[in-house]
Amino acid sequence: MSDSGIRVELSVDSPGACPVASVSEEAGTAVTDVARSSPDADGRVIEEFTAADDDGETPLDERADLDEVFVTGNGTRYQFTRTRTDCVCEAVERFECPVADIRAEDGQLQMTFHAPDIDRVRAIVTRLKELYDGVSLRSMRQNGSVDPVDSILVDRSTLTDRQREVLETAVEMGYFEYPKGANAGDVATELDISVSTFAEHLAAAQTKLLDSIVEA
Repeated sequence: MSDSGIRVELSVDSPGACPVASVSEEAGTAVTDVARSSPDADGRVIEEFTAADDDGETPLDERADLDEVFVTGNGTRYQFTRTRTDCVCEAVERFECPVADIRAEDGQLQMTFHAPDIDRVRAIVTRLKELYDGVSLRSMRQNGSVDPVDSILVDRSTLTDRQREVLETAVEMGYFEYPKGANAGDVATELDISVSTFAEHLAAAQTKLLDSIVEA
């Protein structure tokens, strides 16, 4: 088994027509335990997810496109059928990196996948940023070793003062946590900037840090 595998967690604030993300925003609840079938001969995909349901009722109960599968103490399990379309998960899996975990909250899609090396991670992130807005790396962890020799030192001096401030504020407010401690709007308000400006600074900072890792 190779020791070079990397566990990657990332989020996408605007994942297009992602049904799972839209459900989380509509219901105002966390969506977890997402499972997908392979496309059938007609290109249809069956998906299931669990929606947290504290009071026993959510707006999802009225949706004709969702079938209730069962109810647990953690929420309600739903199933729906969709045609195969371009989506965040499929964009990642085109790089031969199966998505291991999918969840959503407040319209933001969060996922975990494993890549063989940092070059594959960079290619995936670059492609996602071409397709979607608000792509953020949450964490990267190398497989199997905590040896300091295998650690990578990141030169934070490549960041501008504003990029460092944006990144540090996002971390302090829990933007990268799950469940989120703050969304993009919360962090932007704290910094007294627009959400689009926050996204630009965050993307620039993450790109510089990722570049430094690739070149290490």
